[in-house]
Amino acid sequence: MPARAMAGPSLAKLVKMAIPILCAAQRQCPRKGPGRRPEFADWKIAALILVAILKCRKSKSAQYRYLHEHRQKLKRWLGLKHFPSRTTYFERYRGMNCLLETAVLLQGRLAITQGFVDPTTLAVDKTCIRARGAPWHRSGGRQCRKLPGVDVQAGWGYSEHHGWVYGYGLENVVTVTANSLVFPVIASVGPANVSERRSFLDKANKLPPAARHLLADKGYDSNAAGESVERRADGRPAGRRFVCPMQRRPGNTKIGRYPVRGQRGRLLQRRRERLAFYESPAGRRLYRQRKRIEPFHDWFKERFELSQRVWHRGLQNNQAQLLTAVFAYQLLVRYNCQRGQMNGQIQWILDGL
Repeated sequence: MPARAMAGPSLAKLVKMAIPILCAAQRQCPRKGPGRRPEFADWKIAALILVAILKCRKSKSAQYRYLHEHRQKLKRWLGLKHFPSRTTYFERYRGMNCLLETAVLLQGRLAITQGFVDPTTLAVDKTCIRARGAPWHRSGGRQCRKLPGVDVQAGWGYSEHHGWVYGYGLENVVTVTANSLVFPVIASVGPANVSERRSFLDKANKLPPAARHLLADKGYDSNAAGESVERRADGRPAGRRFVCPMQRRPGNTKIGRYPVRGQRGRLLQRRRERLAFYESPAGRRLYRQRKRIEPFHDWFKERFELSQRVWHRGLQNNQAQLLTAVFAYQLLVRYNCQRGQMNGQIQWILDGL
């Protein structure tokens, strides 16, 4: 009988796998500022959110009801003396962004260390997810802003696949090496209107050391993105290549006629080298691997019921939910690989929880 037809893992086993990573993430994101330490450690709140999302409880009220019903088991798993109140859970939910981003990064590195994925070739892309409620058109002014259910922290974003979307953007860096799993290693969440050229810059210095190529669409075309991938902080080559189609830049037609010197000339020369590699047969063959990231986003949103809209209102709430969902996806794929199934087919695990 195939392994996937057998009973799935217990929820306790998945929580046990997640705890060391969440604890390590908390150590890298210590709390700063005045005031006493919170009664419940951040990693314990993140573990509660993980359980609720694995059980696909969408609203925070539904999440807390499920968690409270099973509080005896959760207290035993997480070493809690008593269970957080509803107010504590709701307030702490909004402050998990830093810890969860770090947890996704650490679990990506762990999967690479364990040999489940090959990070030689990576791809980056952003997918837009609609916000809850009616969209807010800024031209409508305050009257539209006061409509019931409008999420004013979302933004308008455009993609060739979805068109204009009022909502949030989930940006992932995933492995797309041939004959390797498509696995997210870096993730972030923001309003859909945030430019990819800006949001990606924070991820460039987090790329795995073994990465050699980063594939991106033309929305990422910028000298800053290319330099951040191909150069270290001291300006020396990083041993990586930024492969991206380039947008036409209308401007002074005299630039191509005369040599450009200094820093601007060096940037222009590197840009021409990137374009020459992208247009070469080797570059085109390599860039075709990028097409694996777009089905990944569709699979991911289908598994966690995000195809229609996000679960919450507000940026911080959706950052917590979406990043936890990415972390949960990583966790389920790791469990799948430990069972000898080197694929991303995780629905059978979710069905068995």
